Amino acid sequence: MKAIRRFTVRPVLPDPLRPLGDLARNLRWSWHAGTRDLFRSVDPGRWAASGGDPVRLLGGVPPARLAELAGDRDFLDRLGAAADDLHAYMTGDRWYQAQTDRLPAAVAYFSPEFGITAALPQYSGGLGILAGDHLKAASDLGVPLVGVGLLYRHGYFRQSLSRDGWQQEHYPVLDPHELPLDQLREPDGAPAQVALALPGDRSLRARIWLAQVGRVPLLLLDSDVEENDLGERGVTDRLYGGGSEHRLLQEMLLGIGGVRAVRAYCRLTGHAEPEVFHTNEGHAGFLGLERIAELCAGGLDFDSALEAVRAGTVFTTHTPVPAGIDRFDRELVTRHFGPHAELPDMEVDRVLRLGMETYPGGEPNLFNMAVMGLRLAQRANGVSLLHGEVSREMFSGLWPGFDPEEVPITSVTNGVHAPTWVAPEVFRLGARQIGARRAEEALGVGDSDRWDSVADIPDQDIWELRRSLRELLVTEVRERLRASWRQRGAATAELGWIDGVLDPDVLTIGFARRVPSYKRLTLMLRDRDRLMDLLLHPERPVQIVVAGKAHPADDGGKRLVQELVRFADDPRVRHRIVFLPDYGMAMAQKLYPGCDIWLNNPLRPLEACGTSGMKAALNGCLNLSVRDGWWDEWFQPDFGWAIPTADGAGTDPDRRDAIEAAALYDLLEQRVAPCFYERGESGLPDRWIEMVRRTLSLLGPKVLAGRMVREYVERLYAPAARAHRAMDPDAARELAGWKARVRGAWHGVTVDHVETSATTATAELGTTLALRVRVGLGGLGPDDVEVQAVSGRVDEEDRITDAAVVPLKPAGAPDREGRRVYEGPLSLDRTGPFGYTVRILPSHPLLASGAELGLVAVPSEELAEAAGLLMR
Repeated sequence: MKAIRRFTVRPVLPDPLRPLGDLARNLRWSWHAGTRDLFRSVDPGRWAASGGDPVRLLGGVPPARLAELAGDRDFLDRLGAAADDLHAYMTGDRWYQAQTDRLPAAVAYFSPEFGITAALPQYSGGLGILAGDHLKAASDLGVPLVGVGLLYRHGYFRQSLSRDGWQQEHYPVLDPHELPLDQLREPDGAPAQVALALPGDRSLRARIWLAQVGRVPLLLLDSDVEENDLGERGVTDRLYGGGSEHRLLQEMLLGIGGVRAVRAYCRLTGHAEPEVFHTNEGHAGFLGLERIAELCAGGLDFDSALEAVRAGTVFTTHTPVPAGIDRFDRELVTRHFGPHAELPDMEVDRVLRLGMETYPGGEPNLFNMAVMGLRLAQRANGVSLLHGEVSREMFSGLWPGFDPEEVPITSVTNGVHAPTWVAPEVFRLGARQIGARRAEEALGVGDSDRWDSVADIPDQDIWELRRSLRELLVTEVRERLRASWRQRGAATAELGWIDGVLDPDVLTIGFARRVPSYKRLTLMLRDRDRLMDLLLHPERPVQIVVAGKAHPADDGGKRLVQELVRFADDPRVRHRIVFLPDYGMAMAQKLYPGCDIWLNNPLRPLEACGTSGMKAALNGCLNLSVRDGWWDEWFQPDFGWAIPTADGAGTDPDRRDAIEAAALYDLLEQRVAPCFYERGESGLPDRWIEMVRRTLSLLGPKVLAGRMVREYVERLYAPAARAHRAMDPDAARELAGWKARVRGAWHGVTVDHVETSATTATAELGTTLALRVRVGLGGLGPDDVEVQAVSGRVDEEDRITDAAVVPLKPAGAPDREGRRVYEGPLSLDRTGPFGYTVRILPSHPLLASGAELGLVAVPSEELAEAAGLLMR
């Protein structure tokens, strides 16, 4: 019979065990091995059955067992130590508190998904896992972050396979009362809520759930409340589901409702108000509109409020292709803002102007969330060096007149939270070498001296560790494969072959990620005969573990999954290649450590960063990857292999796949497998062990989320906080007025004449020329602009590369026509073809970049031909 109503009955813990509840409600347990060990000892069987979820565990422990533990002195001592350790972690000074600069009092971090733990399934892939790792690393470093997201009642989908290998989706309902969450409440005990106005005098209400991620509060908004109509209750139904209007409402709730939730949290708890707002991808971009509305309500005009908001906002883009960005029809956005809708006092045209693609190549009727994010943030970044370059090119239309390399988008390469992803066995080996406390610090903050100690670990210990991890993976794979086949309808009698799947002594390759077409799940199947030869080689076989989810609406991705599954079902190779459905955090934490090789073969440069290979590397797994994302930045032959790419403009996609697949097979046959199987005098694979050692010692400190968050603090959060403090109402009004004046007068800014002291077209290295420029500033003065000489080596088309920029200084008063002369030195500091030009940029102390306004004046073509100079 089916229940007509459902309740969540929480256990009543005996007084001596009350600290267990506090430990369970703080998600630090998800990356703190000692706390997990304590919960496991409560009831090992139920711990395993709960999937390692302390809240579910405590909900199922019989009262008799709780009473027994309440009288167990040894257990109570361990419980007390764990509670004391958590208290010290939550209250003690950490890296952030030791900094001497005046850092932000708080930072609000908005993301549409957060991958904290499998017990809180609010993520779909890399963006969410990255956001979760960002919060955890901020907690470890003591950064006063407040996370903001949505609570999806179905989370992301669960994946299973049909008998013929077709992906099937399931959406289990999540009850917040059964998750490690608490409701934010008003002083009278009522649930705290935020509300958005919708067209037709409707409203969208959401309550606020709190997940405590170590020291970091994570606020999750949930629209499934009784005050909402049925349609509004479903706004937070599932991650990345629904049509355009559904997505727009989700993103309005995340951005606008998220700011209101932060204000409520700070009011109710006394937490410091954020000085910096970090928008993790464009989904949360509407947060800037709400902050503008707050300032306008306080008396600022729109333009001044925009400047104040931009000063304290950081925007991170994660996509390398325009198709990966949320875009909405102009009419849809218009309907949801202005009179009779949200932000009624704000002109809809002002809202639209922030997101419309009003640049060459843009779609003029589309509202682009990433474009709005960039226009609302004074600081922006991509997530690897290569992705920063791609982003500057992709968004260069927003800064006309500037070369892509000068577009003000920097990069902070992603990192991963080592305590979450490093296997306990790996940690224990490190702790044995340098001590548990120093090992924890090495994983958290990063310290190359501590990572250098890997050099002292004996080869035998490293090889035994790798084999034991491979053995654990084999056991895990067999259990999951058996469960998958049972779901596919197989009888137990059919599945005896699974006991022979994989071998703990065979070179093991892992490939697990989302399944969009650009990640090329099936590239390995390009030449099936060659792949079979690799899998079944009599002396140097390989085995492959594959996992991944295609988006529910992506039938092309589902066909790729089915193609891979059907190959893996072949009785000839099914003991050597497996596909595991329902890839998620719990599976990933077993998969990364057990693999010897982590395979990644995206279409370059479509992988913005790709952090799965980082997690594998922290466990001594070697990377075999196309040079894309982070691997392009940090690859060295010492610790992995680069798959050559055929990304020339004239190569069609099919031929490119064929070339790169052949290169992959060659690497596996000729270099990877021989390195794994060859034995030195000691009987061990010396070369392989040395590559593992170098992976840990050289890559280890780089791939840490602790390094990433420190970079965000030093390069983005701290400057944004300084800009926020400087942008008081008077400064905001002054800057907004100045920008309006400069834009209005810029048509009169000209470079009229350029001359140098050079007499020939050749000169010796080290020569310094005198440069003299006459400019017209229209209605602007010298304090409003900077006149620059830009020089450097030139290519065949006379484009300056590797440019050096030198400001020129005004010389004397303006002439009768108002034109001014600027002078300065031009150093010929490199040999070969050399060139220069002159330009004028707006200049103001509160600008973060000279390109910020997208305004530049350069010599006319006629003037350039007359005055241009090339030294050859």
